[in-house]
Amino acid sequence: MKVEFAPLSLPLQRRLQTASVVQWVFSFLGLAQCCVAAFIALFFTRFWLVSVLYTAWWFIDREKPSKGGRKINALRNSVIWRYMRDYFPVTLVKTADLDPRQNYLMGFHPHGVLAAGAFINFCTEASGFSTLFPGITPHLMMLSLWFRIPFLRDYLMSGGLVSSSKESASYVLQKPEGGNMLAIIVGGAQEALDARPGSYTLLLKNRKGFVRVAIEHGTPLVPIFSFGENDLFDQVRNPKGSWLRQLQHRLQQVMGISLPLFHARGIFQYSFGLIPYRRPIYTVVGKPIPVQRKHRPSQEEVDQVHQKYLNELYKLFEEHKAKYNIPEDKHLEFI
Repeated sequence: MKVEFAPLSLPLQRRLQTASVVQWVFSFLGLAQCCVAAFIALFFTRFWLVSVLYTAWWFIDREKPSKGGRKINALRNSVIWRYMRDYFPVTLVKTADLDPRQNYLMGFHPHGVLAAGAFINFCTEASGFSTLFPGITPHLMMLSLWFRIPFLRDYLMSGGLVSSSKESASYVLQKPEGGNMLAIIVGGAQEALDARPGSYTLLLKNRKGFVRVAIEHGTPLVPIFSFGENDLFDQVRNPKGSWLRQLQHRLQQVMGISLPLFHARGIFQYSFGLIPYRRPIYTVVGKPIPVQRKHRPSQEEVDQVHQKYLNELYKLFEEHKAKYNIPEDKHLEFI
């Protein structure tokens, strides 16, 4: 295989953009292991008290990921995220105003491999979320597993991430004065296994839990489609029924996370590696779908709102796909 190396004369800005993405990819692939290793290692040094005190803090603070988290605006506004935004680049597109007196439940699609668009748009201010939607506080759900890891849990919460549980969702959406937004990557880890360039398949047909939560709180649903999310990585071929797909599903059932075998470019060359391609992401936020509140909705009522959500998401994709160079014959497929 011929290796295409990056030129030595690249501007400093591009170097910094690449560096910001490298640290973000590392945070997905290796930060959890490093945090666990550091926590354990400190017990065997003269700094053992750090781990002891953190353990006590961890116990006291254990419910925080399901109680709205703990954002740190200085980290959300870090210049690192602006460099990461410009690497792709990432653009947040607004199609309708959001009333800050309301709470909103947003469905983000597709998951992609590492959900880069969801992170940049909702866990940082790099794409200008608070400017586009003043008075709205964003929260993004993440697997509860990651909030059990020392040190990492605090880093995740600093960006506005909260645990993916019904209790966590209810806490955010029940704010009486409004102004909260909860984003859910509905397809989840399983959808990441189908994330590859040119794929418009969404794992959504039977995912209705988020709709039930919206009805129980009378919270408007907002569909979001992130054009370009699936174009950032290639993935080892894993068709349904193949031994690789079966193994990935089994590991997901055991570990709770999927393990897509993805690849793209490297740090100093463009031929192979785990760094995403420089391809644009346009995250389009649709119009709110009014939802009538009902404490215990029937399955039929959930199905009706879910179908309306599917229709609005499909319409959002069709209305904007031409702007972002999606072929006319490409359409969303719900499975």
